[in-house]
Parts: sequence; structure tokens; C-alpha cells
Amino acid sequence: MRISILSFCFAILITPFSFCQTQVLKGSKLNKPVEIVQWEVIDLVYTAKDNIIAPFQVEAYAVVTDENGTQNIPLFYNGNNQWVFRYSSTTIGQKTFEIKSEVKGLHGNKGNFKITENKKENRHGGIVLHDDNPQRFFYEDGSHYFNLAFECDWLFALDYGKQDLAKTKHLLSVLSDNNFNQVVMNVYSHDVSWPKDERLKKHPEHEYGGRQDIFPFLGSNANPDFSSLNIEFFKHFDRVISEMHDQEIVSHLMIYVWNKLVNWPDMESKADNLYYDYVIKRYQGFPNIVWDVSKEALYYGRATEEYISERISRARKLDAYNRLISVHDYGFCKKHPSEVDFISMQNWAHDIYTPMTQARNNFPNKPIFNIEHGGYEESPYVVFPGAYVDAEACLRRNYMCLFAGGYTTYYWQGASWNVVIHNPYETPNDFKKPHFEYFEHMSKLMNIVNFENCMPMPHYNRSGYNLTNKKDGIILMYAPKENNWVSANPAVEGEFNYSEATMQWFNTLTGALTKEEKYNKNDFRFWDQRPWRHEADAILIVKNLKQKKERN
Repeated sequence: MRISILSFCFAILITPFSFCQTQVLKGSKLNKPVEIVQWEVIDLVYTAKDNIIAPFQVEAYAVVTDENGTQNIPLFYNGNNQWVFRYSSTTIGQKTFEIKSEVKGLHGNKGNFKITENKKENRHGGIVLHDDNPQRFFYEDGSHYFNLAFECDWLFALDYGKQDLAKTKHLLSVLSDNNFNQVVMNVYSHDVSWPKDERLKKHPEHEYGGRQDIFPFLGSNANPDFSSLNIEFFKHFDRVISEMHDQEIVSHLMIYVWNKLVNWPDMESKADNLYYDYVIKRYQGFPNIVWDVSKEALYYGRATEEYISERISRARKLDAYNRLISVHDYGFCKKHPSEVDFISMQNWAHDIYTPMTQARNNFPNKPIFNIEHGGYEESPYVVFPGAYVDAEACLRRNYMCLFAGGYTTYYWQGASWNVVIHNPYETPNDFKKPHFEYFEHMSKLMNIVNFENCMPMPHYNRSGYNLTNKKDGIILMYAPKENNWVSANPAVEGEFNYSEATMQWFNTLTGALTKEEKYNKNDFRFWDQRPWRHEADAILIVKNLKQKKERN
């Protein structure tokens, strides 16, 4: 929930984001501490007394102080002579704040926060890195963040101009129910340049590209007015990000995109800087934000490496919360690893496992996130088929990213681009449905085996793929459905004592597990028909292993 507090000359309005009735408290100042819950987002809204000629250029910061130090958090302009101090806190306890600005109505406003401990079971804070396990993502409370992403570039458009976010909420709920905890998305996209499926003409409700009534600047994409920003666009976008926060879904926010026919201002122009800075100022307060400068940043000849580097530096200077930042461009990440917090990789290679393991080896101190692997599961419409559309082939590519030690992203052509079917399981019978459930099974398995402690050991692959958790004594062996047999013996014998070991099989399509039984080390079990052979890719799980003691 995002709480709004509007501080006027004569009143303080406390407005929950859920649009319930506004509670009005008399008084001109915050005369008691503002109580918020850890990782909850609150807006303090201040109205200036005088009209400001260039309000977006106003510098205003909230200096937040506690026993651990200070944060200088930028305010953002929200129209009608109002500036917003958006805040969330990782820590609990008492804090003070004071607004610093050349604007009289802003400067000198003071207050106190009282932050209480989070009690929401599935809320864990923002996404961070840990030095002692640098290739994994974690929440601020220390628990592992199993980054399972879904791309939905036009999420911003689903309910634009409407009072209710019915479509947005429904789609996010479907994703959340299937354990997706991140959406890779654009702030704004206009349209696609590739051919559109003729079937869309019969279902225009699924087409979101090309709308001229949605634009982050004044005017429209066809006739832009770069003199100012469209605040109504960002007010709507607030609601989308807030709903994602309520559903505990991270926004992997791509600030630019070059191949979606957006009429952008010139790079590094006044308008370009205004837009970029505004996005950073406005959304850094949400714990569920991860920055991405641009989708396919260097692919289309517009941006330079120098420009992307400057954008990263610019974001870091403005972002008082130090949210993670990367670039959807492996070429850039590879050349500038010190500038990004994690490596974003796009690779369509049939053997996706090999380049993923190479990236993991090349960047041992950063998580590897495959943001696009060329697998775009088929839908009722042919939107962008890429290289792989079969659901099982796409699933296998996602598993190969995991077994290479990285994280991964799933695409469904029915929601990842300009075509968005927000309620895929409520469509007619002849509409192809996404296999979101495959990824619910995946997520549950990776949580069971503590993926944060797993690492690939390719020298044990043999006829399958190895993923080993030495700390917890677990070995996984991935067996493609066409493979008759896979053995964990080399890894078991090479790394562990296995007198108490057990084994069972996992079906990647259904999530079914066979009965756990004592580990059988028979070297010639390929005469035994393994479960789901020729039916589904399966994973052999060997548990209760004990690490061998190192010899002196």
C-alpha cells in the first residue's frame, strides 16, 4: 500500500493509495510522528505558496536522519504547485526529516517518522547483493530472491485512463499465483515495426500498440511537445508500480527502448535529461524497483557506450536508495562490468547453457541474468516468434539458464509486447493458453533445493546437466525427455559421502515428484526405464549427501 499525506497551508490529508475515503486532520504542520511500516511507501505532498515558472527544474531534497546516518532524497513535481517526498524505509525506529529547497513553500518543512516492523509474510524489502554470495540476488531482510521474470512491455497501457486497474491487477495476480516475482517492463513503448497478426482485427481489445493518447511528454508520440512532461501519465504509472508492490512483484524498469517506435527527444537534450531524472526521482522510493537504462541499449545505432555510462552515473547520483541497475545489453555489460550491478545477457544460441556458464565464469562477482534467450512461447497470435515457440523448448531454455548458475526470463507472445491478453485462462477454448504453471513448478523446486547455494559443475554433466548444492548436500541432474538415462554417480562419488543419500525424480511439466527412496549407485541403471522418459524433461534429485572432509 502507498499512503499519501498532503501537507497544505491549513490541512493535512492522509490518503491511502487504495482510494478509500480521505481522512482530514486539522493543522498546518506534521505535529506528531508519521507512522509507517517497514518497506511501506508513503508520499508527503507539499504545496508551494508561489507559482513556479519552471517547476521541474526545482531542486528539493528531504534530508532523512537517524542514528545510522542521512539520506538525501529528491522530491519530484506532481503538478498544481505540488512536490512529493516519496519515502520507504529498510530499517525500523525513529527518523527525522527536513526539506531543503530554494522554494519557500518547501524549504524548512520538518517531520518525524516512526517505522514499525514489517508483518506482511511475503514482503522482504528491496533487491540487494551480498559480498559473501556475489552471484545471487537477495532481499533486504537477507532471504534469497529467486529472480523469476516475465516480460510485459506494455503493462503501463492496460488500464490507462481508467479509474480501476482491473486488467493490470488480474494479470499481475495470474503471474504472482505462478510464482513470477519480476516483470521486465518499459516505462513507455509506442508500437512495433514488425507484421501484426490478422486475427487481432477480430480482437482489438488485445492490441495496445500505437495509441496516441498515452505519452510521457506533452502532446502525443506523433506530435510530441518536449517542453514538459505529462504528469497524468506518471500518476497512472504510480498506480501500476504500487499494485506490483502490493503483489510483491519487482519492476525491472527499462527507462528507454529504441525499437518500439517511440519519438524520443534528442539524447542528452534538456527534455531527455528531464525525463530520465524524473523517472529516477519518482520511482526510487519503491522497494520493488530495479533499474535498466534501456532495452537492447546498443543494438539500434542510437545510443553510444558513453551515453549509457553517463545514464548509469546519473541514476546513481540521484538514487538515494541505491537500487540495483543494469543494462539490457550483454555487449555493454561485458565491456563495463564495474558500472552495472548484475550482468544482463541476451543470447539465442541453441546451446544456451554454454554461453551462460561462460558468462558466469567470466564475471564471478556478479549475478548473471538471462533477460532474453530467443524463446517466445506461442499464443493465439503470432506476435514475435523469434527462434523458439514450443512451450517445452522454451521451458528447457529457462532451465538451462538455471543449471548454468544464472537467472532467467520467460516470454509469452500473448502478453510480452504490444499484444496483451490480461486474462489468458478466461479466453475461448480455441485460444492457446500460456504454460505459466511450468514456472510455478520450477520456482517451488528451486526453493526446495536452496538455489542460492547451487552451482553448476559441468565436468559432471555426462548425459545430463549437473547443478550441485555442496552446502546442503544436494545434487540435481537434468535429463531431457529424449535422453534414456542420466547418472549422478560421478558427482556423488567425487564430492560426497552418500551412505544416507536418497533419490527421487521431478517432472518439469507437472511438478510431480516420485517417491523418495534410498540412493542406488548401480552404474548400469540405463536398463531401468527412468520416470517420464520420452514424456517430459525430468530432474534427478539426490539429497542427504555429506561433504567429504578435505585431506590435509
